[in-house]
Amino acid sequence: MTTWTVTRVLRDGNAGWYLTAVVVSGFGTSAMWLVSGIWVKDLTGSNGLAALCTFALWAPTLVGPLLGTFADRVRRRPLLVWTNLGLAALLLPLFAVDSPDTLWILFAALLVYGAAGVVHDAAESALVASAVDTRLLGDFNGLRMTANEGMKLVAPLAGAGLYAAYGGSRVALLDAATFVLAASMYALLRVRETAPRPDPAGLRARMAEGTHRLWRHKALRPLVVAGGTTMFFASVNGAAIYAVVDGLGHAPTYVGLLYAVQGAGSVAVGLAAGPLLRRLGERRFAACGIALTAVAVALRAIPSDAVALVSSAAAGVGLPCVLIAALTAVQRETPDAVLGRVTATANTLMFAPNAVGLALGAGLVELVPYQALVLVLGPALLVTAVPLLRSQPSRASASATSDRSSSDANPA
Repeated sequence: MTTWTVTRVLRDGNAGWYLTAVVVSGFGTSAMWLVSGIWVKDLTGSNGLAALCTFALWAPTLVGPLLGTFADRVRRRPLLVWTNLGLAALLLPLFAVDSPDTLWILFAALLVYGAAGVVHDAAESALVASAVDTRLLGDFNGLRMTANEGMKLVAPLAGAGLYAAYGGSRVALLDAATFVLAASMYALLRVRETAPRPDPAGLRARMAEGTHRLWRHKALRPLVVAGGTTMFFASVNGAAIYAVVDGLGHAPTYVGLLYAVQGAGSVAVGLAAGPLLRRLGERRFAACGIALTAVAVALRAIPSDAVALVSSAAAGVGLPCVLIAALTAVQRETPDAVLGRVTATANTLMFAPNAVGLALGAGLVELVPYQALVLVLGPALLVTAVPLLRSQPSRASASATSDRSSSDANPA
């Protein structure tokens, strides 16, 4: 089934170029994400400043509705090409970072990097919806998840090795090179785009449009809310990971093994996502993933290496399901003219809870035993899945939506 899924997507030339660009740029991004923290730690010795690197990359997500408007005001393929080239140029000043006094350059670059990433993801999602066969959107989004998670397994090790041998500036150069390659691949996409019509609405109205559409849409609202709630509880659980490892009697480096196993689970579900979405529909697919994640979280209360590994693999399979389902539904159900800002708003609503959950979890794990914490989080996640099972859009309705979206696509 997974071989057929890959073949099915790669037969679409645009999908193949997209996925190749995702793999290439994802490798550089994953390497830079890890190395930036190590770089700051080496220069300052501060764990807090090192952690700020991740915050700097994620902070622009909080203003996703604003940044997403840019993806609706210009043609998306040129925007993707120039954004990647701009990111490549952005990384070159990092060659000047060699002391604590120059770290402001790194943090400024990371903030711009994160903001450009929000615009990039919104434009990419919107262009995919028109350039890739609508029937392949679920398969494509699943394989995109597989590509991202696969790079997270490989790139950090490569980045750490390159950093140890040559320093952070060489990792920045590698990341810049991957963005140039990705830009060339986006340039090869065969898709016609008309210039967006001028929008007379003010900036505030355009920003609010994404939120209003998501909230009013009966199919999208439950998925996006479930995605944000799931990510919140999952991040609280993630904050307890070091306490779980302590309970197992291992050194903190054992966390790396648990994350690797979780990443492998995410790679696997990405390959199967397309067929499962067609069989179950977005809501049931998301609900099954949340339920599996709930069981995996609760199992962490058992102090066993085997159970911990199985739990991590199950969480890796379950957690991406609601994200893949929500993104696929947004692409199918949203008009092209506003798809960029709606996608960015959905990403904000689903991923911004990460920051809150991590902060809350960091405090809770100091106050209560981790076993009690995960035994509460498991049932809480199960409750999150309940609204998704109350009503499922009919297959006839889904088919009509798919046919309507297919007729709107206009690849060259």
